[in-house]
Amino acid sequence: MDFMREALKEAYEGINNRHGGPFGCVIVKDGQIIGQGHNRVLVKHDPTCHGEMEAIRDACEKTGSHDLSGCELYTTAEPCPMCLGAILWANIAKVYYGCNVNDTDKIGFRDDKFYDFFNGEKNILTLEESDRKECKKLFDEYIKDKKAQRY
Repeated sequence: MDFMREALKEAYEGINNRHGGPFGCVIVKDGQIIGQGHNRVLVKHDPTCHGEMEAIRDACEKTGSHDLSGCELYTTAEPCPMCLGAILWANIAKVYYGCNVNDTDKIGFRDDKFYDFFNGEKNILTLEESDRKECKKLFDEYIKDKKAQRY
């Protein structure tokens, strides 16, 4: 099976239905698609509903696990920083992408703002520590709880 072709089908479904941008994704394990999704930002009014995020949610729901170790991800465009974070949290170790960040920039998507932030351009967003002492108590309680699952 051509998995990138399946990711493209997802993307076309999304743009044909005006769900969002041209981003489709499938997640594969042992040669089988276990998750799929396309950009649904516009239809769900949710900026986190990128194709990769939707496919990860789908795969996690279908497998009953947040751990997608051993999976590969096929997506129509190089994942943005948010999606890269989710891919890493899901333990997906291999990503195949079609278009790169220069291609997405040319069609109006602003990944460069995120890279600017990560590279030190801090006037994009203000991050400020607040109530660390109380929040640290929460973390201490979590550590004490032997039943807590570790990520």
